[in-house]
Amino acid sequence: MGIISVTKARHTSSVSKEATMAEYENTGYQKVFVALDGTEEQDTVLDRAIAVARSIGAKLYIGHVLDSTALETAGTYPIDLIPKLEKLFRESISDAVEQAQADPDIPEVQVMVKYGRIRETLKEEFLDIIEPDVVICGARGLSPIKYALLGSISMFLLRAAECDILVVK
Repeated sequence: MGIISVTKARHTSSVSKEATMAEYENTGYQKVFVALDGTEEQDTVLDRAIAVARSIGAKLYIGHVLDSTALETAGTYPIDLIPKLEKLFRESISDAVEQAQADPDIPEVQVMVKYGRIRETLKEEFLDIIEPDVVICGARGLSPIKYALLGSISMFLLRAAECDILVVK
């Protein structure tokens, strides 16, 4: 268990998509968990997760954590803010989710949105419950200041997950 691949999404190659995805066929993965962060890069990360799940016939779990630390710092916030943020997130990925749900090669697609501290919530609400065979995430979703203080989520996942990690750059 460990890192199975670090890829650059912007990289163009003459290798076909089928050949690239063929490398996942014999992994034995049955559950793919993708951690999305709400940044512009999440579309690329989600596309990769869908492609991996499709190529191996795995269940796809899509997770997002609404960061409670930002809201706790603000002190007070409108009571309907969290449901609104969840709705915006779900809308941002709805087209890709609908395509994945319609794909006969992906037996199940679940979208889960939780509210809490990112690291604890990822570990306790997603990894410990889903027990994925592989986690797919982006390389970096934090601002430079948060990164300096907290470190990256992908590095946290490398330490916390008991499965392979695919980091999409």
